Amino acid sequence: MEAPNNDQLRVLLEAVVSFIDEGVIVADLDGHIIYHNPAAAALLGAARNKPLTSLHEVLGIAAGQSIDGALAQAARAGGQTTELTDFVRFQRKLMVNGESRYLELHSCQTCELVGKTRLMIIRDVTERQRLEMLVDRSRGDLVTNDRRLLSLLERVHQVAPSTASVLLQGESGTGKTHIARLIHRLSRRSDRPFIEVNCAAIPTSLIESELFGHVKGAFTGATRDRPGRFQAASGGTLFLDEIAELPMHLQAKLLRVLQDKEFEPVGSDKTTKVDIRLITASNRDLHDMVDDGDFRADLYYRLAVFTLNVPPIRERRGDIPLLLQHFCENLEARGYQAGVVCSPEAMQILMNYNWPGNVRELENAVEHALICSVDGVVRPESLPEQIRVSVLANQSRPVVHNAIEGVGADEEAQARRDIERALVQSNGNRSAAARMLGVDRTTLWRRMQRLQIMAPSHT
Repeated sequence: MEAPNNDQLRVLLEAVVSFIDEGVIVADLDGHIIYHNPAAAALLGAARNKPLTSLHEVLGIAAGQSIDGALAQAARAGGQTTELTDFVRFQRKLMVNGESRYLELHSCQTCELVGKTRLMIIRDVTERQRLEMLVDRSRGDLVTNDRRLLSLLERVHQVAPSTASVLLQGESGTGKTHIARLIHRLSRRSDRPFIEVNCAAIPTSLIESELFGHVKGAFTGATRDRPGRFQAASGGTLFLDEIAELPMHLQAKLLRVLQDKEFEPVGSDKTTKVDIRLITASNRDLHDMVDDGDFRADLYYRLAVFTLNVPPIRERRGDIPLLLQHFCENLEARGYQAGVVCSPEAMQILMNYNWPGNVRELENAVEHALICSVDGVVRPESLPEQIRVSVLANQSRPVVHNAIEGVGADEEAQARRDIERALVQSNGNRSAAARMLGVDRTTLWRRMQRLQIMAPSHT
């Protein structure tokens, strides 16, 4: 059967691959491009109405260099060990329309049916590559095999490319700041500023100036104009930690920034425009604060477009051995003794401890344990005293199942009745119900979620 000529091949390809999302390029063995579909031009950032003409240009290789040799070299650099160039796969990072884009290229020589040509398939793997890079770079507080935390990371991947506001809820020390940084790194603003502000660490009298800036003479000591954190983060991401501590009068100003993207610095009547992506975090339940009148409802709903609840370490105890190993490796890199192992008795204490300080407390405990290890072994006495005392005290107490911690069928039924009674008596106010039950609001909320209990409406 006679092979089709280039014109016939082009007609065939136009009918088959013009409308698929993957880029398709067909070139002769010298690198002259016979055909490419619109997707290939778009993926490679070609100017409109300017066709691709040369594989040398597409691959970024010198005009006199062998394409087979360049492909083999690219494949080896990407980990493909075969020397064959009939089929190779590799990745290229390109700047397309001002953005970094990762493309995966598959190249092979076509069969004799369509003549001696080279077929190249191009896929955009930018989002996958970004996620893989983030996982590699985020081995700190997010070392995990826990199903809930892995699911949270998947949701981080979903929300990061958007501009939606993200609210991180969880106890202190669970890694909310780390997650905020991951969202920024995975976002389309990753090459722009990431500004962190802890609202609880700034005096109330200074927080407005810190966030929004001030002009010279705005108050005593304002000797020059000073831009605030919003201006510093413009074009990038602003992370407001402990947002629950923001004074009520500034909550209205923050709401305006989110709605109108503008504000006035302290002492100024000139409006400043900003473009920021806002991430906030709180170790207090903002929804409960809204119910209690301590946080603006309209601001809460602006902040909580996408809410992520970070689980405490006591709810993912299976991660404790992984985190121990990770922290030991980090400490070894800082010069601590290598090869230290944890005795079963010490590990049992670590697994039974409640970890109120979460991952941050665990990291400190590991450093303490390495310092106090005996002959390369972490023993119970190597652990911080408060951890040993707490675990031993709990072990010596009789087992009592209260309304929140019931585990058996009867206890769970009793827990449900007690929680529902407290919610009714408190008119649906979870803060008041938690006080009746002798627990904090976060614990009550978590048990309500587990038992699928809905708070009654206020009357």
